[in-house]
Amino acid sequence: MKNIFIINGHEIYPFSEGKLNATLVDMAKTNLAEKGYEVKITTMQDDYDVEEELAKHQWADAILLQTPVNWMGVTWSFKRYLDYIYSAGLGGQLCNGDGRTRKDPSKQYGTGGTLPDTKYMLSLTFNAPEEAFNDPNQWFFEGKSADDLFWPMHLNFKFFAMQPMETFVCYDVMKNPNLENDFIRFRAHLDRHFPAL
Repeated sequence: MKNIFIINGHEIYPFSEGKLNATLVDMAKTNLAEKGYEVKITTMQDDYDVEEELAKHQWADAILLQTPVNWMGVTWSFKRYLDYIYSAGLGGQLCNGDGRTRKDPSKQYGTGGTLPDTKYMLSLTFNAPEEAFNDPNQWFFEGKSADDLFWPMHLNFKFFAMQPMETFVCYDVMKNPNLENDFIRFRAHLDRHFPAL
C-alpha cells in the first residue's frame, strides 16, 4: 500500500470554517508523506474534474475520507461529489453497475465493485460527545455507534468492493473540544494503520 487519496468533505459555514478538518488533512498528509506514501488530496472547495477524481480512486491503495458530521451525515457538497463522481464510475472505473446480470440471476445486488484491493478509512468530527454513542441508556443514538450512523457511507464504499479500515472519530469538537488529545490519537491511529514503508 503506497498511494493514499485524501478527501476533505468539509463545507464552509458561518459557524464552522473547516479549520479542524483542514488540520487533520494536513496532519495526515505530513504523517503519510514522511513515511514514504504518495498522497493526493481533493477538497470540496476545489474545482474538480470527474475523470480526474475517478482516476484518483483507481490510483489509490487507500482512501481517507475526512469529514465533519452534518445532520447525521456528510456535507451537502460531499454528497454532490458522490452523486457526480460515483455515478460516473458505474461503467467500470469503480464498479460494473450493481453486479447483477440478466444472464446470471444468482449474482447479488451490490457485487459489481472493481476495487477489491482498495481500502478506505472514515475520519469523522462530531459535535456529539463520545458518551452519546454505544450506550443503550443514551436517549438519542440508542446504543448505536458512529459506524452504525455512517452505515450508508460504508455501503457506498462496499458497492465498489473496497475494504474498511478502523474509523477514527473526534467527539464534542464544538462544545467541549480536546483537540491536543484528538491530534495525539489521530497520529497514533495513522501510525497503526499506515506503517512506514
